Amino acid sequence: MAKDAPPRWDRGMQQRLVRGEAAALGELYDRFASLVHSQAHRMLDDEDAADLVTREVFAQVWENPEAYDPQQGSMRSWVARLTHRHAVQRLRRAATASYAEEHGEGGAPDPEELERRVRSATSAARADFIVSSMPASLRQALELAYIQRRDYRQTAADLGVTEDEARRRLRLGLQLLSTAGTRPLDGPPPPAPGRAR
Repeated sequence: MAKDAPPRWDRGMQQRLVRGEAAALGELYDRFASLVHSQAHRMLDDEDAADLVTREVFAQVWENPEAYDPQQGSMRSWVARLTHRHAVQRLRRAATASYAEEHGEGGAPDPEELERRVRSATSAARADFIVSSMPASLRQALELAYIQRRDYRQTAADLGVTEDEARRRLRLGLQLLSTAGTRPLDGPPPPAPGRAR
């Protein structure tokens, strides 16, 4: 996954986009398309919808590059926020269309249920992003413990680390995952409170 670029790169990219440099859009696409597509796919669970969101996001960037404010964060964060916004809009439209198909025209889905679905999709996308972004040592410990159902002793043996180190890795991984429902999906997870070996 692409890391945040230096602020100078962000400002330079914005200036190139404002001038209408097609090569700049290509460079931005190469750098962030996988982030946009995977985030949209995580939220919508639909390949075609993720493709559409990807096109919409880059079209918006191309048509309105001056909307990016470097004072508000990195270009990567801005693109991630645009992706989240477009995916939520598509999720809401899909829910409304599905409701109309089931109940006929003139009604609307329950707003609370719709918001619950949006929050759930956002949290799931955030959790997936956190897991894919965390250090491999933490991810491996979580996979052994929660997917392969190993206890911390077995996890330690499988990883070739001490039991204390296995517990530490599991605790740090779970601390990172616990932020999935509490932070916006606009950038990397918070740094781990310590470094895994």
